[in-house]
Amino acid sequence: MTRYLLAGGGTAGHVSPLLAVADRIRERDPGATVLVLGTEEGLEARLVPQRGHELRTIPRVPFPRRPDLHAARFPARFRRAVALTRELLREERIDLLIGFGGYVSAPAYVAARRERVPYAVHEANVRPGLANVWGAHRAAAVGTAFPGTPLRGAEVVGMPLRAEIASLDRAASRAEAAEIFGLDPHRPVLLVFGGSTGARRINDAFAASWPAIAAAGWQLLHVTGEQKIDEVEASSADARAVVPYVDRMDLAYALADLVVCRSGAATVSEISALGIPAVYVPYAVGNGEQALNARAAVEAGGAVLLADADLTPDTVDERIVPLLHDADRRRHMSAAASVLGVRDAAGRMLALAERALG
Repeated sequence: MTRYLLAGGGTAGHVSPLLAVADRIRERDPGATVLVLGTEEGLEARLVPQRGHELRTIPRVPFPRRPDLHAARFPARFRRAVALTRELLREERIDLLIGFGGYVSAPAYVAARRERVPYAVHEANVRPGLANVWGAHRAAAVGTAFPGTPLRGAEVVGMPLRAEIASLDRAASRAEAAEIFGLDPHRPVLLVFGGSTGARRINDAFAASWPAIAAAGWQLLHVTGEQKIDEVEASSADARAVVPYVDRMDLAYALADLVVCRSGAATVSEISALGIPAVYVPYAVGNGEQALNARAAVEAGGAVLLADADLTPDTVDERIVPLLHDADRRRHMSAAASVLGVRDAAGRMLALAERALG
């Protein structure tokens, strides 16, 4: 039986595809050994055990960004993280390492190379992280979620998705979803969300634009984010559901006829795989990766891009409400998104990684 070590963590962007691949390994080969390498501080500390996988941890060693005390201590800390990972590779007789980026991936790549363990890299964003840029140079295989990711030897495999998303039958689940959210399954639904913490500009724009959406004959499912529910006044209207958080995003997607949201890599991948037309509002802070994540879907005609600074109640009326009235355009967008989307990216990434084993 093959013995796998999956390395990654810190954020959902690293942990979610890692868990999707881990689940796929177990589904295909229940006898395989699957270990996850992460840190005690990242999301993986909670999510990995919840999914029934074994987590091993090493110290969190972020790359220094400026010449300071942290930079002076970095070499020794990095060497220790590499040494601990090498020890794990030997003790567990790991056959294959798959890295997903994040703080633990760089020492994992170094350790694997020194222990002569083949490794593969998966990059979720069009603009790759530093660990994966470095790791790709010596990797046996490199998979990416999107085309155009500048990594050596990269092959597009898509974003590994949770099983409940990858296998979702939207039509069959629509009635159940409508009942849960208190909406009518026979009327169209606009799904709006800004990520787990919400997005103030999205919340403000759609709180003010709700009457125009209702006038178009649509229902609104608005996920505000747990910290921002007070920004949106809840309505008693039977065509509007305002919730702080959704545990079952598969059911929210089952109900959605159009989505307005941020363009994180996982979100774009999920929406494209399900063939849902979308309006993406990239997060304005950071290195611009969210706009790049949405680029392929927008260029293919599967989505519309709207800058965060431009999202106001007026632009909702001018650019989004017309989409609610244009069923033909939404059908075209859905078809275009479906062509780009990959439902079995977890299987494709696993197959790519296993080529390294011959």
